[in-house]
Amino acid sequence: MRLSDHPALNAAAKSGAPVVCVYVLDDAVGRAPGGAARWWLAQSLRALGADIAARGGSLVLRKGPTATVIPEVARESGAGAVYWNTVAQIPQQAVEKQLEAALGKVGLDSQKFPGDLLVSPSEIRNKEGRGLRVFTPFWRRVLSLGHPPKPLPAPKELRPAQKIASDTLESWKLEPSKPDWAGGLRASWTPGEASARTRLRDFLRHTARDYVGDRDRPDREGTSGLSPHLRFGELSPRQVFHAARFAAAENPAISLGIDKFLSELGWREFCRHLLHDHPNLAVENLQTNFDDFPWKPDSKALAAWQRGRTGYPIVDAGMRELWHTGVMHNRVRMVVASFLVKHLLIDWRDGEAWFWDTLVDADAGSNPANWQWVAGCGADAAPYFRVFNPTLQGEKFDPEGAYVRRWVPELKDMPPKLIHQPWQATPIELASAGITLGKSYPQPIIDHAKGRERALAAYAKIRKG
Repeated sequence: MRLSDHPALNAAAKSGAPVVCVYVLDDAVGRAPGGAARWWLAQSLRALGADIAARGGSLVLRKGPTATVIPEVARESGAGAVYWNTVAQIPQQAVEKQLEAALGKVGLDSQKFPGDLLVSPSEIRNKEGRGLRVFTPFWRRVLSLGHPPKPLPAPKELRPAQKIASDTLESWKLEPSKPDWAGGLRASWTPGEASARTRLRDFLRHTARDYVGDRDRPDREGTSGLSPHLRFGELSPRQVFHAARFAAAENPAISLGIDKFLSELGWREFCRHLLHDHPNLAVENLQTNFDDFPWKPDSKALAAWQRGRTGYPIVDAGMRELWHTGVMHNRVRMVVASFLVKHLLIDWRDGEAWFWDTLVDADAGSNPANWQWVAGCGADAAPYFRVFNPTLQGEKFDPEGAYVRRWVPELKDMPPKLIHQPWQATPIELASAGITLGKSYPQPIIDHAKGRERALAAYAKIRKG
């Protein structure tokens, strides 16, 4: 979803021939995007179309099987070659082979280029030829390969091709209408390459210095906010890597923040490599001993978690932030995920599916890999005995309660010492804050100590097995 550092587009433009830019909506390839991601996709396509038009080209939209649609467009336009950026995932690679065969049958040249990763999964293998499942040696190996290739500039102009038919974006119905629940997304985000580049620049100038500490504080603007832009390819990981390294060289005071930030970019890479080796990451436990885990399905508790009505303020704030903005602070994601799978013993796949539908940055690698990490069944997983205490997490990382007050306004008048545990307030304190527990704000749906004890007992069962 970008023009800069787009190897296929760069090569096509350099050929000197007219260029047809095509986006194919093929929900049969990989995992179909959820509702929030479909909204972002629509905005990103509008921005991309405008950027292409500014350079003399036009964006053609088609829906259907990629291996059928692309040869059709090539025939209609009289194209002599088809260029694309490859996606290093099993479903996409299978479609690439079908496409190459279909193009070969009609005598069309095809070329593919690396586009989405810092390094190919084939370059990070152990002695048995398998991918690495522990992050630190993985990232060390990536860095040992040296800097990734420098990003390519956007073409200054695109030679226009003859006009060919295009779907209208509206006909794809990517955006919600009845009801239109995307108001919060529109207020929170401006999708597109230009916005992505601005956000990266502002992060490196103003936020990176304090990133190590502030990234864990949901009450501060301490993160980059780049995850949805990376998810949709409005920025490439190469662009982020080189821009960050350049910024650190220019200003050594931000080096620690940059190193931590780049390790988070590395975690995204790690998750993508995991997905390459385990294409069923969203549904299958990486550690098969978890296949017999005693999950406790509970639709009522799941609904309370989804709606931000658990009675634990930091959990509820995170779930409401997610619903309104399409993202959730990274520290809070760990807390709410731990609460679902450990306190409530609800299958991590239920949480992963909710995030997939509601996150604008729902990434096919990071989303399931992170859920499996929290549940303890994934790669480099969190220790099974680590059960986040939501009260202590809130007090540590949102000490004045600013984050909770923003997203759980019914608690806005609670004093800081009680805002993360309103059930400990006296009747007078509750009354002065205008709260009636069980009515204006829910009682906790589970006691922390009992939930932790139940979780440890459940984990102990599979460890014995």
